[in-house]
Amino acid sequence: MKLNTSNNNTGKMIVIHGDHFSSLEGFYEEVSNVLMKDTDWKVGTLDGFDDILYGGFGIFENKEEIEIIWKESQKSKEDLGLKATQEFYKNKIRHGKPFNIELAQQKLNDLLEGKGQTLFGILIEIIESHTNITLTLD
Repeated sequence: MKLNTSNNNTGKMIVIHGDHFSSLEGFYEEVSNVLMKDTDWKVGTLDGFDDILYGGFGIFENKEEIEIIWKESQKSKEDLGLKATQEFYKNKIRHGKPFNIELAQQKLNDLLEGKGQTLFGILIEIIESHTNITLTLD
């Protein structure tokens, strides 16, 4: 976890409020409201979330230094934990194409064996893959 310990005011500070949502769809709505305000585009997938973090078409520019503070992150960790993640993969398997059923089943199996990532972990990993973003879990 990259934590911002200095008072560097050179970039933008963005706050995600975990108490504003309790599902992945709610998370997408929250980040759309926070990161994409005044645009017609809304986040609706994990890939879409990753895309907006590159910047350039929301509230920050491409490669601009930003800090994301995720308030009530412990609540989000529970809300987007094991149960929600199992349901996420089961829905993909049930839906079928265009989803990769085999991959979804493998991810579900990994999760059931205690070695897979929850949705919360996946979202954290996506954020941390962007070197211009500092994440603080609050």
